[in-house]
Amino acid sequence: MIKNYLKNTWDGLYTIFIGMKVTWKHLFVPAVTIQYPDERVPMVERARNRLFVNMDDCIGCKQCETACPVDCIEIDTVKALPTDDLGLTSQGKKKALWVTKFDIDIAKCCYCQLCVFPCPTDCIFMTDVYEFSEFDRNDLVYKFASLTEDEIKEKTENFEKFQAEKEAKKLEAAKAKAEAEAKKKAEEEAKKAEQAKKEEDTGDNTGEDKPEEDAPTSENENDKPEEQQ
Repeated sequence: MIKNYLKNTWDGLYTIFIGMKVTWKHLFVPAVTIQYPDERVPMVERARNRLFVNMDDCIGCKQCETACPVDCIEIDTVKALPTDDLGLTSQGKKKALWVTKFDIDIAKCCYCQLCVFPCPTDCIFMTDVYEFSEFDRNDLVYKFASLTEDEIKEKTENFEKFQAEKEAKKLEAAKAKAEAEAKKKAEEEAKKAEQAKKEEDTGDNTGEDKPEEDAPTSENENDKPEEQQ
């Protein structure tokens, strides 16, 4: 009994010594305290923090919105008119869409970085900013679209007007095509009717001449028996 008691006591003290080894080591090392927020720990190179979007390079392809697993990115676009010049991205890619909405709800973001990799222009990326707490949750929705409300309304109305004019031209072209086909069909039918009438008239004239041609033949046939007699 006493032997087991002493053994258990020694095991307990030994495990305490092992656990306190690190603590005792730091007892003789000067303490290092970072005076936050005046001092900050440097971030690692591939740290994942708040997202940022460079709208000058965004082409509105919505690939980042599709890749996001938590649906924290919302993008709306309007097609540009043929007369609009949206410029080029830093990679020389021509823009064809007005980005009227590009919102990121960072409160939903899980910092997976899946939205960064499919971007063809590298316009969305993770930054080293990690201090963005807010009192109001709505302030965590970051709006990156550069167009104003009036500009968005103008671009939308211009595109709708362009689409309406395009549809009207299509309907007009289809109507003209249908009229041309109907006219062509009517001309073909009239031509067929005229041809049929000519053939009918030719047939009537041929029928009237036949008896006159057959008459002498019948007389000659009647004369044959007399000659034989």
